[in-house]
Amino acid sequence: MKIAFVGKGGSGKTTLSSLFIRHLAANEAQVVAVDADINQHLGAALGLDEKESAALPAMGAQLPLIKDYLRGSNPRIASAATMIKTTPPGEGSRLLRVCEDNPVYDACARTVRLDDGEIRLMATGPFDESDLGVACYHSKVGAVELCLNHLVDGPDEYVVVDMTAGSDSFASGMFTRFDMTFLVAEPTRKGVSVYRQYKEYARDFGVALKVVGNKVQGEDDLDFLRAEVGDDLLVGVGQSDWVRTMEKGRPAPFELLEADNRMALQALQNAAEDSYGLRDWERYTRQMVHFHLKNAESWGNEKTGADLAAQVDPAFVLQEHRAETGAAQPA
Repeated sequence: MKIAFVGKGGSGKTTLSSLFIRHLAANEAQVVAVDADINQHLGAALGLDEKESAALPAMGAQLPLIKDYLRGSNPRIASAATMIKTTPPGEGSRLLRVCEDNPVYDACARTVRLDDGEIRLMATGPFDESDLGVACYHSKVGAVELCLNHLVDGPDEYVVVDMTAGSDSFASGMFTRFDMTFLVAEPTRKGVSVYRQYKEYARDFGVALKVVGNKVQGEDDLDFLRAEVGDDLLVGVGQSDWVRTMEKGRPAPFELLEADNRMALQALQNAAEDSYGLRDWERYTRQMVHFHLKNAESWGNEKTGADLAAQVDPAFVLQEHRAETGAAQPA
C-alpha cells in the first residue's frame, strides 16, 4: 500500500508518520519510508542522529540515475533526458517493487534498524541556502513522483511518504498516487483548515482520505473534530510520554508506547489494508497519464524539446502482475 501523511506545519505529521512506520515494522510488514517534506525530520523521528540524518542521500541528486534505470528499453522514451516527474511507464519500462534490490535503492535508500525490524528510508534532500531564488522545492520531490509512477506494491508491502506541509502537496499529481491519505489535524479551527482544502482539491480524483486527530486531550476534542470533518475522522491520538522521551533523544522500547496510541496505529493499518481491496489500477494509470499530459503541455515539451505526449503507451495499465511476470521489464 502507498500511504501519505499530510497536514499543516506543526500538526505532528512527521511524528505520526514515524510511529506508523515503527508500528508496521513491529507487525513484520515490509516498509519503504520517504521523507518528502521541505523540512527533513523523518530520519530523526525514526531515531537517526544528526550526522546520520545529514548523510542520507538526496533523491533529487540521483534523478539522472533514477530516470535511466526506470526508462529501461521503453521505445516511447527517446532518452532519459526527456523524462519528467510525471512520465508514465510503458512496455519496456523498469518497475520498482518494495521487496527487491535495485540501483535506485542502492543510490537513494538506507536501511534503518528499529526496535522490531528494519525499514528502507529515502529522502528528497533538504531545500538549502543554495536553492534560494533559483530552485523550486517541487523539483526535488519530482524524483519521488517518478518512482511512485513506476512502483507496484502488494499486500503487507508499504510505502509511507511524509509529504510537505499544507496544500503544497497539490503542486503536482503526486497526491493521487496513494491508496490512503492520512491527514493529521489538531482539534482547532486552524487544524482543520488544511482538511477543507485537501477535501475540496481531492474530491474529483477519488482520493481516499481519513483524518487522524492529533494532540487530542478528551472527548470534547473528538466532538469538535467529528463536527468539523464528519465520517472522515478515523481516530484520535493523545499526548504521549513515549514521544516526549523520543524527542529528547532517550527513546524507550517501542513496545512501551501507550496502549491507546498503539490501538490508534492499528486503526490506521486496518484502514490502509481496507483501501488495498478498493484498488483500481486502470484509474490509477489514467490519472497518471492525465497529469503527465498537463505537465507536458504546460512546461515539459518546451523544457525537453520533445513531444512528451508520445511517451504515453495507450495499451499499458500499471498493475501487480506486470512486475511478477516481468511483462514491463526490458529484455
